[in-house]
Amino acid sequence: MMSSDTAQKPLLPEKSVDPMAEDFNRNSSRKRRFRRCKSAPRGDFGYNDDARLDEAPPPPPLRNLSIFKDLNPSFRRVILFLALYLGIGAICFYLARNQISGNKTNGLVDAVYFCIVTMTTVGYGDLVPSSSASRLLACAFVFSGMVLVGHILSRAADYLVEKQEALLVRAFHLRRNFGPTDILKEIQTNRTRYKCYVTFLVLVVLVLAGMGFLVVVEKMQFVDALYCVCSTITTLGYGDKSFNTGSGRVFAVFWILTSTICLAQFLLYVAELNTETRQRELVKWVLTRRITNSDLEAADLDDDGVVGAAEFIVYKLKEMGKIDQQDISAIMEEFEQLDVDESGTLTTSDIVFAQSSQFKR
Repeated sequence: MMSSDTAQKPLLPEKSVDPMAEDFNRNSSRKRRFRRCKSAPRGDFGYNDDARLDEAPPPPPLRNLSIFKDLNPSFRRVILFLALYLGIGAICFYLARNQISGNKTNGLVDAVYFCIVTMTTVGYGDLVPSSSASRLLACAFVFSGMVLVGHILSRAADYLVEKQEALLVRAFHLRRNFGPTDILKEIQTNRTRYKCYVTFLVLVVLVLAGMGFLVVVEKMQFVDALYCVCSTITTLGYGDKSFNTGSGRVFAVFWILTSTICLAQFLLYVAELNTETRQRELVKWVLTRRITNSDLEAADLDDDGVVGAAEFIVYKLKEMGKIDQQDISAIMEEFEQLDVDESGTLTTSDIVFAQSSQFKR
């Protein structure tokens, strides 16, 4: 602890201070001190003066530490919908197993395997519905499975990729001292590029894992294994090469689902990267080209013969394709509604009066 004399001693050399400025600073600091924010307690909230400041805070309430509830909400939705889909599908196709023809192994494994092959639109043809009821059931499950893959599982893939972006940035900049701020800035700048890298690496691992399993367990030749993997992840599914053993179909339940989604996400990220690259080239061209008199006339929104900073920024954003005239019109309409006194500027009184008028309506 520092002594009282040391605490009163100024840390910086004294300067001549204007008394009026000192009073102004004191008043302004007092105003800032009592300004409430959204997270501040209510005005009627009081503290107990008898409470000891050195007491340890009370322990937080016990939380449910189950693994499922600690997962990201996207994962919880994925798990619930996937479990629901596979559960209902497995029961339905297990009950209709006598109406499905083909190379069968175990009734329950074949039912789940048929759900995955139908859901991902691979359709090997090793198991096919042979009756009208089973075919109608397959039609219903193929559409629901496509919706599940397109709108739910892809979100989970995005979350998984984003979790690995920081690790990938550290790997690329291993010899540089990259802190958390630098990593966050790098991810925000090249997010789509790193997503392409991550999905490509995962896709390579899945392809190698599938080929290895087909060679070791399904006893395929190397070329046949590569052919089966490629026809599967692209959902081509000729059907002349597929998983025929019980253990192979158990592996296929997980591998087909992840590999097909990974390839779809990789192609999506590549398309996003191409679009982002073209957008950056357009921005670079807009910022480097020479400004002409016609540009100044177009940027002069209020037709006063002078282009201000705000007008110039809006004009450049329009050229870059960031905003269009409809966006500007909508924003100006909101501004005119808030500008109650029609002064061309917004003040606190304008906002309060506009909000009170809306509340009365």
